Amino acid sequence: MEQRVCEHIHPGIITMQAMLRKIDRLRLPVASRRDVESILVRQVSKELDRALPWQTGHGRRTAAISLLVGQAVGLTLGELHDLKLAALLHDIGLLMLPTHLAKNRDPLKPEAYVAIQNHSRLGATLLEPFSFLREASILIAHHHERWDGSGYPYGIRGEFVPLGARILAIADAFDAIQVPDVPCPNTRSKIALRILLVASGTQFDPTLVPVLCRLLGQSGASSQVGQLTEESLSL
Repeated sequence: MEQRVCEHIHPGIITMQAMLRKIDRLRLPVASRRDVESILVRQVSKELDRALPWQTGHGRRTAAISLLVGQAVGLTLGELHDLKLAALLHDIGLLMLPTHLAKNRDPLKPEAYVAIQNHSRLGATLLEPFSFLREASILIAHHHERWDGSGYPYGIRGEFVPLGARILAIADAFDAIQVPDVPCPNTRSKIALRILLVASGTQFDPTLVPVLCRLLGQSGASSQVGQLTEESLSL
């Protein structure tokens, strides 16, 4: 498989590409293939964790939350599978950026922020050649679009953004929100949900944010994301 050469490429990309190529060559019945793809892509996501240690587990937690919302809104098994794969790999494009940008967690200068905005497009470009990831790559490409059209990389809005990408955007943001000096997971989750509600209708789909609030607002649910990760990823 030929890929466009990128001057900024993390060595872990080569390992992950080799793993994905082996998965892509599998010829199994649909049900069995999905199970195997899920297991093997989770292994790829662990390689991604090693490459981006500051966000270890983010892909798996994002996948678990995405699947909860996806099930609640009635996605098919195939759509849930593609959403899971997209969530596990959604940040792989960061490895195509200069190292100082991929690892920097400080406020970005405007020119650096523009470069960071390429990571969703770069990730989709990297994954699209693998046939089993074509639908997932579309979701990855659009997971930073916004409901009001002010997102990136293409600036599309509302329901023109694929439903799976809108779900992925909410799950990604929920897990990524930092709440300093709040050690209680339950309190942290409640604050994160409030932040998502404030951005509902501008950044996020206003019909999906309440779904996540309902799911994680249930007694004790917001403190069990780790458990949900293992349970949900078995789908």
